[in-house]
Amino acid sequence: MSFLKLEEKTFLVFGVANKKSVAFHVGRTLQEAGANVLYSVRSQARKQQLSKKLPEENIFVCDVEHEGAVQKLADEVSRVCDGLDGIVHSIAFANYQEGFKPFHQTSKGDFLQATQISCHSLIEIAEAFRPSLRENASVVTISISTTTMAAENYGYMAPIKAALDSSVVFLAKSFSAFSNIRFNAVCAGLLKTSASAGIPGYVDSYLFAEQATLRKQALKTQEVADATVFLLSGRSAGINAQRIVVDAGMGVNYFDRDLVSQAMRP
Repeated sequence: MSFLKLEEKTFLVFGVANKKSVAFHVGRTLQEAGANVLYSVRSQARKQQLSKKLPEENIFVCDVEHEGAVQKLADEVSRVCDGLDGIVHSIAFANYQEGFKPFHQTSKGDFLQATQISCHSLIEIAEAFRPSLRENASVVTISISTTTMAAENYGYMAPIKAALDSSVVFLAKSFSAFSNIRFNAVCAGLLKTSASAGIPGYVDSYLFAEQATLRKQALKTQEVADATVFLLSGRSAGINAQRIVVDAGMGVNYFDRDLVSQAMRP
């Protein structure tokens, strides 16, 4: 048996959009470790795309924005497996169709929609799958490392991700009343994904973040997936209600000599 002891365990992974997404890397890594992986995607079109890459896997459709969709998924999953050892929540959405606005001009509709999809969905998933989660299961959500940085090109999503991080703590406390189920967040630095590519101005921030890392190399999606898989395993049993920052040291390196020198050039 391997160090992580994931052989024959069963996990449900939410949020695969394509092969560049964190959720896809997590699922692949779990499978390489010998685990059984079920997938949930937002639409039938995405299911068809993912089925081409993973033709033998169970792939379900669940748009968490729709009332009752999560409970319907829980019922469907319960019919194909007798329990889950963990869940990965890698779901986020923000409406940037009108471009970026100053934060104080964020519309109520956009903010509430993004909160429902990106934050409250974790709470809804935890409750719907509570009967299916095994006693020592682990739930991991994918967050960001920069919730308290006023990054203009991330818009209003940072406060919503901060709410997600807080929800992890409250879920961990709530579930501790009847189980050893753990909740943690992997808070990633800037990544090169298809979703991030659609954010206006993101490329410049990504390139800056690469230079701000201690190693001067950008964070890799696989590195975020590896941390997630560790938290899903029993080897992380002592970690609960935590934000695990995975950013290659970016958050401690803003006064890097080269960055300061570049900023002060006339």
